[in-house]
Amino acid sequence: MRQKLARVIGGVAMLALVAGGTACSSSSDEASGGDACGSKIGFFGALTGSSAALGINEKNGVKLAIDKYNKENADCKVELVELDSQGSPDQAPGLAQKAIDDAKILGIVGPAYSGESEAAGPLFNEAGLVTITPSATRPSLAQQGWKTFFRAVGNDFSQGPAAGNYIKNVMKADRVYVIDDQSAYGAGLADEVKKVLGAAVVGSDKVQGEGKQTEFSAVVTKVKAANVKAIFYGGYYQEAGLIRKQLTAAGVTAPLVAGDGVNDGAYITSAGQAAAEGTILTCPCQPAAEARGTFTADYKALNGVDPGTYSDTAFDAANILLAGIKAGKTDRAGLLEFVKGYSGEGVAASYKFVEGGELDPAQVKVWAFKVTGGKVVPDQEIPKS
Repeated sequence: MRQKLARVIGGVAMLALVAGGTACSSSSDEASGGDACGSKIGFFGALTGSSAALGINEKNGVKLAIDKYNKENADCKVELVELDSQGSPDQAPGLAQKAIDDAKILGIVGPAYSGESEAAGPLFNEAGLVTITPSATRPSLAQQGWKTFFRAVGNDFSQGPAAGNYIKNVMKADRVYVIDDQSAYGAGLADEVKKVLGAAVVGSDKVQGEGKQTEFSAVVTKVKAANVKAIFYGGYYQEAGLIRKQLTAAGVTAPLVAGDGVNDGAYITSAGQAAAEGTILTCPCQPAAEARGTFTADYKALNGVDPGTYSDTAFDAANILLAGIKAGKTDRAGLLEFVKGYSGEGVAASYKFVEGGELDPAQVKVWAFKVTGGKVVPDQEIPKS
Protein backbone atom coordinates (compact mmCIF):
# COMPACT_ATOMS: atom_id res chain seq x y z
CA MET A 1 0.00 0.00 0.00
CA ARG A 2 1.48 3.29 -1.06
CA GLN A 3 1.23 6.16 1.38
CA LYS A 4 1.67 9.90 1.06
CA LEU A 5 4.30 10.71 3.69
CA ALA A 6 5.30 13.88 5.50
CA ARG A 7 7.76 14.71 8.30
CA VAL A 8 6.62 14.80 11.91
CA ILE A 9 8.09 14.93 15.42
CA GLY A 10 9.95 18.30 15.40
CA GLY A 11 13.26 18.06 13.64
CA VAL A 12 13.42 14.25 13.50
CA ALA A 13 13.24 12.64 10.08
CA MET A 14 10.32 10.36 10.86
CA LEU A 15 7.68 10.24 8.14
CA ALA A 16 3.96 10.16 8.75
CA LEU A 17 0.89 9.56 6.67
CA VAL A 18 -1.18 12.72 6.64
CA ALA A 19 -3.92 11.82 4.19
CA GLY A 20 -6.97 10.29 5.75
CA GLY A 21 -7.72 12.33 8.85
CA THR A 22 -6.26 14.06 11.87
CA ALA A 23 -5.36 12.86 15.35
CA CYS A 24 -8.63 14.11 16.75
CA SER A 25 -10.97 12.47 14.28
CA SER A 26 -13.40 10.07 15.91
CA SER A 27 -13.64 6.30 15.77
CA SER A 28 -16.90 4.43 15.94
CA ASP A 29 -15.35 1.20 17.18
CA GLU A 30 -14.86 1.64 20.94
CA ALA A 31 -13.89 -2.00 21.44
CA SER A 32 -10.96 -1.72 19.05
CA GLY A 33 -9.44 1.43 20.41
CA GLY A 34 -11.98 4.03 21.46
CA ASP A 35 -11.96 7.78 20.88
CA ALA A 36 -9.04 9.41 19.11
CA CYS A 37 -7.96 11.65 21.99
CA GLY A 38 -6.71 9.77 25.01
CA SER A 39 -5.10 7.01 22.96
CA LYS A 40 -2.34 4.98 24.59
CA ILE A 41 0.83 3.23 23.48
CA GLY A 42 2.28 0.44 25.62
CA PHE A 43 5.91 -0.41 26.22
CA PHE A 44 6.32 -4.14 26.92
CA GLY A 45 9.66 -5.24 28.38
CA ALA A 46 11.75 -5.73 31.50
CA LEU A 47 11.80 -2.65 33.72
CA THR A 48 12.77 -4.43 36.92
CA GLY A 49 14.79 -7.55 37.68
CA SER A 50 18.06 -8.87 36.28
CA SER A 51 17.14 -8.11 32.65
CA ALA A 52 15.99 -4.53 33.19
CA ALA A 53 18.88 -2.53 31.71
CA LEU A 54 17.92 -3.05 28.06
CA GLY A 55 14.24 -2.57 28.82
CA ILE A 56 14.88 0.75 30.54
CA ASN A 57 16.96 1.90 27.54
CA GLU A 58 14.01 1.18 25.29
CA LYS A 59 11.29 2.55 27.55
CA ASN A 60 13.15 5.83 27.78
CA GLY A 61 13.28 6.00 23.97
CA VAL A 62 9.51 5.49 23.81
CA LYS A 63 9.06 8.08 26.55
CA LEU A 64 11.02 10.63 24.50
CA ALA A 65 8.94 9.99 21.38
CA ILE A 66 5.68 10.45 23.27
CA ASP A 67 6.98 13.52 25.10
CA LYS A 68 7.84 15.17 21.79
CA TYR A 69 4.52 14.18 20.26
CA ASN A 70 2.48 15.51 23.17
CA LYS A 71 4.27 18.87 23.10
CA GLU A 72 3.23 19.24 19.46
CA ASN A 73 -0.28 17.85 19.99
CA ALA A 74 -1.20 19.30 23.37
CA ASP A 75 -4.93 19.18 22.57
CA CYS A 76 -4.89 15.43 21.86
CA LYS A 77 -2.17 13.69 23.86
CA VAL A 78 -1.06 10.06 23.85
CA GLU A 79 -0.34 8.24 27.10
CA LEU A 80 2.52 5.79 27.72
CA VAL A 81 1.57 2.58 29.53
CA GLU A 82 4.51 0.69 31.03
CA LEU A 83 4.14 -3.10 31.00
CA ASP A 84 6.95 -4.60 33.09
CA SER A 85 7.58 -8.17 31.99
CA GLN A 86 10.81 -8.59 33.99
CA GLY A 87 11.98 -10.34 30.80
CA SER A 88 10.03 -13.48 31.76
CA PRO A 89 8.08 -15.55 29.21
CA ASP A 90 5.99 -16.84 32.13
CA GLN A 91 4.66 -13.36 32.87
CA ALA A 92 4.16 -12.38 29.24
CA PRO A 93 0.68 -13.86 28.55
CA GLY A 94 -0.94 -12.22 31.56
CA LEU A 95 0.71 -8.91 30.77
CA ALA A 96 -0.37 -9.15 27.13
CA GLN A 97 -3.95 -9.77 28.21
CA LYS A 98 -3.78 -6.71 30.47
CA ALA A 99 -2.81 -4.60 27.47
CA ILE A 100 -5.47 -6.16 25.27
CA ASP A 101 -8.16 -5.45 27.85
CA ASP A 102 -7.34 -1.73 27.83
CA ALA A 103 -9.21 -0.60 24.71
CA LYS A 104 -7.31 2.70 24.64
CA ILE A 105 -4.00 0.92 23.94
CA LEU A 106 -3.69 1.01 20.16
CA GLY A 107 -0.16 -0.35 19.74
CA ILE A 108 2.77 -1.86 21.62
CA VAL A 109 6.49 -1.14 21.41
CA GLY A 110 7.86 -4.55 22.29
CA PRO A 111 7.95 -7.17 23.58
CA ALA A 112 11.64 -6.54 24.09
CA TYR A 113 12.87 -10.14 24.32
CA SER A 114 12.33 -13.16 22.07
CA GLY A 115 11.05 -15.52 24.75
CA GLU A 116 8.35 -13.15 25.95
CA SER A 117 7.50 -12.35 22.33
CA GLU A 118 6.85 -16.04 21.66
CA ALA A 119 4.57 -16.22 24.69
CA ALA A 120 2.63 -13.01 24.05
CA GLY A 121 2.50 -13.00 20.25
CA PRO A 122 -0.50 -15.31 19.80
CA LEU A 123 -2.61 -13.19 22.14
CA PHE A 124 -1.71 -9.93 20.43
CA ASN A 125 -2.43 -11.51 17.05
CA GLU A 126 -5.85 -12.73 18.12
CA ALA A 127 -6.71 -9.30 19.50
CA GLY A 128 -5.44 -7.44 16.42
CA LEU A 129 -3.12 -5.30 18.55
CA VAL A 130 -0.06 -4.22 16.57
CA THR A 131 3.39 -4.71 18.12
CA ILE A 132 6.76 -3.39 16.94
CA THR A 133 9.68 -4.96 18.77
CA PRO A 134 12.85 -2.86 18.94
CA SER A 135 15.07 -5.77 19.99
CA ALA A 136 13.62 -9.32 19.80
CA THR A 137 15.75 -10.98 17.12
CA ARG A 138 14.86 -14.70 17.02
CA PRO A 139 14.02 -15.45 13.34
CA SER A 140 11.11 -17.80 14.10
CA LEU A 141 9.06 -14.93 15.53
CA ALA A 142 8.32 -13.80 11.96
CA GLN A 143 7.33 -17.33 10.92
CA GLN A 144 4.33 -17.80 13.21
CA GLY A 145 1.73 -16.33 10.88
CA TRP A 146 1.05 -13.45 13.26
CA LYS A 147 -0.43 -10.48 11.39
CA THR A 148 0.37 -8.03 14.20
CA PHE A 149 4.12 -8.67 14.58
CA PHE A 150 6.72 -6.20 13.25
CA ARG A 151 10.43 -5.92 13.94
CA ALA A 152 12.45 -2.67 13.91
CA VAL A 153 15.83 -4.48 13.86
CA GLY A 154 17.43 -7.24 11.87
CA ASN A 155 16.96 -10.83 13.07
CA ASP A 156 19.55 -13.41 14.04
CA PHE A 157 19.84 -14.56 10.43
CA SER A 158 21.75 -11.31 10.01
CA GLN A 159 23.37 -10.97 13.43
CA GLY A 160 24.46 -14.61 13.87
CA PRO A 161 26.38 -14.90 10.58
CA ALA A 162 27.88 -11.45 11.17
CA ALA A 163 29.16 -12.50 14.59
CA GLY A 164 30.54 -15.70 13.09
CA ASN A 165 32.26 -13.78 10.30
CA TYR A 166 33.80 -11.38 12.80
CA ILE A 167 35.24 -14.31 14.80
CA LYS A 168 36.48 -16.00 11.63
CA ASN A 169 37.72 -13.09 9.54
CA VAL A 170 38.62 -10.33 12.00
CA MET A 171 39.73 -12.31 15.06
CA LYS A 172 41.12 -15.16 12.91
CA ALA A 173 40.04 -17.62 15.62
CA ASP A 174 40.24 -21.25 14.49
CA ARG A 175 39.31 -22.79 17.85
CA VAL A 176 36.05 -21.52 19.31
CA TYR A 177 33.86 -22.67 22.20
CA VAL A 178 30.13 -21.84 21.95
CA ILE A 179 27.84 -21.49 24.98
CA ASP A 180 24.16 -20.56 25.12
CA ASP A 181 21.52 -20.05 27.80
CA GLN A 182 18.85 -22.28 26.19
CA SER A 183 16.55 -19.28 25.65
CA ALA A 184 14.67 -18.71 22.41
CA TYR A 185 17.09 -15.92 21.63
CA GLY A 186 20.38 -17.29 22.94
CA ALA A 187 20.15 -20.79 21.49
CA GLY A 188 19.02 -19.50 18.10
CA LEU A 189 21.86 -17.00 17.88
CA ALA A 190 24.43 -19.60 18.91
CA ASP A 191 23.15 -21.98 16.24
CA GLU A 192 23.67 -19.36 13.53
CA VAL A 193 27.23 -18.70 14.72
CA LYS A 194 27.99 -22.42 14.66
CA LYS A 195 26.85 -22.66 11.03
CA VAL A 196 29.40 -20.04 9.98
CA LEU A 197 32.29 -21.37 12.06
CA GLY A 198 31.82 -25.04 11.22
CA ALA A 199 34.82 -27.14 12.25
CA ALA A 200 36.32 -24.22 14.16
CA VAL A 201 33.78 -24.95 16.91
CA VAL A 202 35.72 -27.38 19.12
CA GLY A 203 33.14 -27.57 21.89
CA SER A 204 29.75 -26.30 23.03
CA ASP A 205 27.70 -26.27 26.19
CA LYS A 206 24.49 -24.90 27.68
CA VAL A 207 23.79 -22.99 30.88
CA GLN A 208 20.66 -21.68 32.57
CA GLY A 209 19.57 -18.09 32.03
CA GLU A 210 17.05 -15.77 33.71
CA GLY A 211 19.15 -15.61 36.88
CA LYS A 212 18.74 -19.34 37.55
CA GLN A 213 22.49 -20.06 37.54
CA THR A 214 25.36 -18.07 39.01
CA GLU A 215 28.11 -20.69 39.29
CA PHE A 216 29.68 -21.85 36.01
CA SER A 217 32.72 -23.88 37.06
CA ALA A 218 31.75 -26.89 34.95
CA VAL A 219 31.66 -24.99 31.67
CA VAL A 220 34.72 -22.93 32.65
CA THR A 221 36.69 -26.16 33.13
CA LYS A 222 35.64 -27.39 29.67
CA VAL A 223 36.55 -24.12 27.99
CA LYS A 224 39.96 -24.05 29.67
CA ALA A 225 40.71 -27.62 28.62
CA ALA A 226 39.74 -26.86 25.00
CA ASN A 227 42.50 -24.24 24.66
CA VAL A 228 40.35 -21.97 22.52
CA LYS A 229 41.11 -18.64 20.87
CA ALA A 230 37.59 -17.24 21.27
CA ILE A 231 34.36 -17.99 23.14
CA PHE A 232 30.90 -17.15 21.85
CA TYR A 233 27.99 -16.72 24.25
CA GLY A 234 24.35 -16.66 23.19
CA GLY A 235 22.26 -15.15 25.96
CA TYR A 236 21.94 -12.07 28.13
CA TYR A 237 24.32 -9.83 30.01
CA GLN A 238 23.79 -11.02 33.58
CA GLU A 239 25.02 -14.58 32.96
CA ALA A 240 27.55 -13.46 30.35
CA GLY A 241 29.21 -11.21 32.92
CA LEU A 242 29.47 -13.95 35.50
CA ILE A 243 30.85 -16.42 32.96
CA ARG A 244 33.48 -13.92 31.82
CA LYS A 245 34.44 -13.17 35.42
CA GLN A 246 34.84 -16.85 36.26
CA LEU A 247 36.74 -17.61 33.04
CA THR A 248 39.22 -14.84 33.84
CA ALA A 249 39.63 -16.07 37.40
CA ALA A 250 40.47 -19.51 36.00
CA GLY A 251 43.17 -18.06 33.76
CA VAL A 252 41.24 -18.18 30.46
CA THR A 253 42.28 -15.16 28.41
CA ALA A 254 40.50 -15.97 25.13
CA PRO A 255 38.13 -13.08 24.31
CA LEU A 256 34.39 -13.44 24.73
CA VAL A 257 32.07 -12.58 21.84
CA ALA A 258 28.35 -12.17 22.43
CA GLY A 259 25.25 -10.73 20.80
CA ASP A 260 23.01 -7.77 21.47
CA GLY A 261 21.55 -9.32 24.62
CA VAL A 262 24.92 -8.63 26.26
CA ASN A 263 25.51 -5.27 24.59
CA ASP A 264 24.95 -3.11 27.65
CA GLY A 265 27.07 -1.46 30.33
CA ALA A 266 25.46 -3.78 32.87
CA TYR A 267 27.62 -6.57 31.42
CA ILE A 268 30.75 -4.75 32.56
CA THR A 269 29.29 -4.35 36.04
CA SER A 270 28.52 -8.08 36.17
CA ALA A 271 31.93 -9.20 34.89
CA GLY A 272 34.06 -6.53 36.49
CA GLN A 273 35.95 -4.03 34.37
CA ALA A 274 39.21 -5.96 34.15
CA ALA A 275 37.56 -9.22 33.09
CA ALA A 276 35.23 -7.52 30.61
CA GLU A 277 38.01 -5.67 28.82
CA GLY A 278 38.31 -6.73 25.18
CA THR A 279 34.88 -8.38 24.94
CA ILE A 280 33.28 -8.10 21.50
CA LEU A 281 29.53 -7.44 21.38
CA THR A 282 27.48 -7.52 18.19
CA CYS A 283 24.18 -5.79 17.49
CA PRO A 284 21.88 -5.51 14.45
CA CYS A 285 21.91 -1.79 15.13
CA GLN A 286 24.16 1.22 14.79
CA PRO A 287 25.93 3.03 17.63
CA ALA A 288 23.40 5.18 19.48
CA ALA A 289 25.70 8.18 19.10
CA GLU A 290 25.22 7.94 15.33
CA ALA A 291 21.47 8.43 15.58
CA ARG A 292 20.27 11.17 13.29
CA GLY A 293 19.16 14.62 14.30
CA THR A 294 19.03 15.76 17.91
CA PHE A 295 18.07 12.36 19.32
CA THR A 296 21.08 11.84 21.58
CA ALA A 297 20.91 15.31 23.13
CA ASP A 298 17.13 15.14 23.53
CA TYR A 299 17.29 11.70 25.12
CA LYS A 300 19.84 12.80 27.68
CA ALA A 301 17.97 16.01 28.44
CA LEU A 302 14.78 14.09 29.24
CA ASN A 303 16.21 10.99 30.91
CA GLY A 304 19.44 12.26 32.48
CA VAL A 305 21.56 9.54 30.85
CA ASP A 306 22.95 8.83 27.40
CA PRO A 307 20.95 6.52 25.13
CA GLY A 308 21.90 2.85 25.28
CA THR A 309 21.42 -0.20 23.09
CA TYR A 310 18.05 -0.04 21.30
CA SER A 311 17.05 3.32 22.77
CA ASP A 312 16.97 4.66 19.21
CA THR A 313 15.05 1.76 17.64
CA ALA A 314 12.45 1.96 20.42
CA PHE A 315 12.14 5.70 19.74
CA ASP A 316 11.61 4.96 16.05
CA ALA A 317 9.08 2.20 16.73
CA ALA A 318 7.06 4.54 18.93
CA ASN A 319 7.20 7.25 16.28
CA ILE A 320 5.80 4.88 13.65
CA LEU A 321 2.80 4.22 15.90
CA LEU A 322 2.45 7.92 16.71
CA ALA A 323 2.57 8.78 13.01
CA GLY A 324 -0.39 6.48 12.48
CA ILE A 325 -2.35 8.08 15.31
CA LYS A 326 -1.51 11.53 13.94
CA ALA A 327 -2.86 10.37 10.58
CA GLY A 328 -6.21 9.50 12.16
CA LYS A 329 -5.67 5.76 12.61
CA THR A 330 -7.27 5.75 16.03
CA ASP A 331 -8.53 2.20 16.29
CA ARG A 332 -6.46 -0.98 16.36
CA ALA A 333 -7.42 -2.18 12.90
CA GLY A 334 -6.55 1.15 11.30
CA LEU A 335 -3.20 1.44 13.07
CA LEU A 336 -2.29 -2.12 12.10
CA GLU A 337 -2.93 -1.37 8.42
CA PHE A 338 -0.91 1.83 8.70
CA VAL A 339 2.13 -0.01 10.07
CA LYS A 340 1.87 -2.70 7.38
CA GLY A 341 2.22 -0.07 4.68
CA TYR A 342 4.70 2.17 6.48
CA SER A 343 7.84 3.42 4.78
CA GLY A 344 9.95 6.17 6.28
CA GLU A 345 13.10 7.44 7.94
CA GLY A 346 13.86 7.19 11.65
CA VAL A 347 16.83 8.25 13.73
CA ALA A 348 18.32 4.75 13.67
CA ALA A 349 17.40 3.45 10.24
CA SER A 350 15.06 3.55 7.28
CA TYR A 351 11.93 1.47 7.82
CA LYS A 352 9.92 -0.66 5.47
CA PHE A 353 8.38 -3.95 6.53
CA VAL A 354 8.30 -7.06 4.37
CA GLU A 355 6.92 -10.58 4.78
CA GLY A 356 6.29 -11.63 8.37
CA GLY A 357 6.74 -8.10 9.67
CA GLU A 358 10.50 -8.19 9.15
CA LEU A 359 12.52 -5.06 8.47
CA ASP A 360 13.59 -4.95 4.83
CA PRO A 361 17.00 -6.72 4.82
CA ALA A 362 18.47 -3.87 2.77
CA GLN A 363 17.98 -1.60 5.79
CA VAL A 364 19.72 -3.88 8.31
CA LYS A 365 23.18 -3.06 9.63
CA VAL A 366 25.19 -5.17 12.08
CA TRP A 367 27.90 -3.56 14.18
CA ALA A 368 30.61 -4.93 16.43
CA PHE A 369 31.27 -3.08 19.68
CA LYS A 370 34.23 -3.57 22.02
CA VAL A 371 34.65 -3.15 25.77
CA THR A 372 37.50 -0.67 26.09
CA GLY A 373 38.48 1.23 29.21
CA GLY A 374 35.36 0.12 31.03
CA LYS A 375 32.97 1.27 28.31
CA VAL A 376 31.20 -0.32 25.35
CA VAL A 377 32.48 1.55 22.29
CA PRO A 378 31.90 1.06 18.54
CA ASP A 379 34.46 -1.15 16.80
CA GLN A 380 33.29 -1.55 13.20
CA GLU A 381 30.33 -2.27 10.98
CA ILE A 382 30.45 -5.94 9.97
CA PRO A 383 30.09 -6.60 6.22
CA LYS A 384 27.01 -8.62 5.21
CA SER A 385 29.23 -11.36 3.75
